[in-house]
Amino acid sequence: MATAKPLYDRLSKNITAYPPEEAREMAFMLLDHYFGFRKTDVLTDKPLPPNRTEPDWFKILERLNRQEPIQHVIGTTIFCGLEFEVSPDVLIPRPETEDLVRLIMHDFADRTDDVPIVDIGTGSGCIAITLARFLPQSVVTGWDVSDEALTLAQRNADHLNADVIFEIQDILNVPADFSRRFDCVVSNPPYVTRSEAADMDRNVLDYEPDLALFVEDNDPLVFYKAVADFCVRHLTKDGSCYVEINERFGEATRQVFADRGFTKIQVYKDIHGKDRSIRATF
Repeated sequence: MATAKPLYDRLSKNITAYPPEEAREMAFMLLDHYFGFRKTDVLTDKPLPPNRTEPDWFKILERLNRQEPIQHVIGTTIFCGLEFEVSPDVLIPRPETEDLVRLIMHDFADRTDDVPIVDIGTGSGCIAITLARFLPQSVVTGWDVSDEALTLAQRNADHLNADVIFEIQDILNVPADFSRRFDCVVSNPPYVTRSEAADMDRNVLDYEPDLALFVEDNDPLVFYKAVADFCVRHLTKDGSCYVEINERFGEATRQVFADRGFTKIQVYKDIHGKDRSIRATF
């Protein structure tokens, strides 16, 4: 009878493009995705399902060893406990962004009236959909410039039974007659400078969309300026803006909001002690 532990050992041994610890985590992820096995199932050597459809492990290992992200290989990732479809058209949601979402949920948890929210650069829809799911009073809109991203985000919303309005919209070119207002503006915009690309891993550079990653070195805060300008016109009096940031520009990004009249600006650090997000209110 085939069991989990020998398969896990074989997979982790043959994922050679990553350090052993990462390879072992990927092997666990594969067994979870294809068989629903948790780590305890693997460690106790649970029998594999007798009528299973066996994946093409050779092709899977080949893709992983080309450093294609495992989230693309299996087609999904977990964000705030929810399973999202991902593809090369969107950024893979990251744990740091979960912290930003949890901050928003904490801040608006006690609201009983409607909370209009806009997620600028929604990508997979992970921020917008999670807020719609866990803040029942929220009325969420997700913006992106990519038709492909919005199509995927809508599939995620449908799959997760989340009520989100997705719209194609460029924060750098919001129409002058736009009049809606929001209690919460949130964005995880492109913030990696082109000069930082040399230090990035292939699994990001080769497989995630440039459009969602990079800004030019001569204006690295272009999207934060646009978001802050948008908030001046469209954030409600007691509303808040939340953005994920480049660790190199924490103080400079804080100053962008200060220059536009925000008086309460908090810079939050990630688990590594690096500047990672900002909450700003007037």
